[in-house]
Formats: sequence, C-alpha cells, structure tokens
Amino acid sequence: MVARSGWLYQEVVPPLGKVGAALARLALDTATYRHLGVTAWEVLAGLALGYAAGVAFGLIAGARRSFGDAVAPYVDGIATAPKIIFLPIVMLLVGTGIGSKLALGALSAFFPVAINTAAGVRQMNPVFALVGRSFHLRAWQMATRVYLPALRHSLVTSMRLGFGLAVIGVLLAETKLSNAGLGFLANEHYSNFRVPDLYAVLILVFVLAVGSNSLMGRFAGRVR
Repeated sequence: MVARSGWLYQEVVPPLGKVGAALARLALDTATYRHLGVTAWEVLAGLALGYAAGVAFGLIAGARRSFGDAVAPYVDGIATAPKIIFLPIVMLLVGTGIGSKLALGALSAFFPVAINTAAGVRQMNPVFALVGRSFHLRAWQMATRVYLPALRHSLVTSMRLGFGLAVIGVLLAETKLSNAGLGFLANEHYSNFRVPDLYAVLILVFVLAVGSNSLMGRFAGRVR
C-alpha cells in the first residue's frame, strides 16, 4: 500500500507483489540453498568456537575473583563495541577466506557467553564449590562436575545470545569479503540495485532467525 500510494519511491520500497515474486524466485533457485548452507555452517562453527572459549574464560573469571575484577572493564568495553570494527585486524591475522568469517562470528559470540558465565559462577551457591574442594577435585573436575551442571540455565541463555550475535557477525563479514553466503547474496542484490530481491533475502534471514530462536527457546525450556 505504501509503495503504491506514491509516498515512497517504489525502487526503494517495492510493492508486495514484486517482493513476493522475488521470494518465489529465491525459493526456486538452487543457488539459494548453497548460500544458505555456507552461512549456516559459518554461523554454527563460529558459535561453537566462541561458545567454548567464552565458557572457559567465564569459568576462570568467575572462579578467580581477582582475575575477573582485573579484566572486567576491558571485557565489558570490548563487548559493547560493534565487532565489525575488528574486521581489518581479523583479516590481517587469518586472511580474507572463511577463517575471517568464522573469527568474526566467534568474536561476536564470545563476549555474551563469557560475561554470563562469569556472572553465573559468582551467583552460584558457594556450598557447591566448597564441597568440590573438600573432595580435592582438580580444576577440570571442578569445571565439569560442579560449575557446568550448576550453570546449565546460564549456559543455555548464553548460547541463545551468542547465536544471535554470531549470525550478525557472520553476515556482516560476508557482505565485505565473501563470494558465498546470505550476506554476500544480499550485498550482491544491493550493489546491482535489485531491491525486491534484496528484501526477499532479508525476509529469509528474518524467518530463519525467528525459527532458530524459537527452537533454542524450546530447548532452554526443557533444560529448566
């Protein structure tokens, strides 16, 4: 309606019919599924790397209060910065291939996981840690037998937050230095001013994000 009314330029806000046709073309194009597979793999791999590193760092920062207090200002400061600003450094370190997209996805997921895990350790009932120490458990045993089971709710919440930010990080990286993926596909349509196709890709990303978040929400409900 807005597009047809003439209030906005139709080349910028196309009619729903054109967007619907673009969605149909997107669904029928086999290349779409190749791009989707690339993005899905990069997001999941980046999330796995960032999640593992974030949990490990968060456990240390939460259990070692002096270390946690020392690094908290830096972690909180970097966490609030848009991760795209680190892309040039990532490119210098790992190149412009798939590694840069995985790194940016992992970096995006790392901070919410690390912060939530550290907070969960500090809020945990101290009796759990005392019992573990009374049995002379080693550090890795404390982590796997005491902290991780007690923090399962925080860990699931951290995964949901990390997933969303990993998606953003990967898509941003794909728009800058990729020849495959949904971010690349959206940027290609934008560069060629194929606006209905651009909207179609964005709708696809939105639907997939909502569906993934819903599945993770159900998983979180079962964990609780």
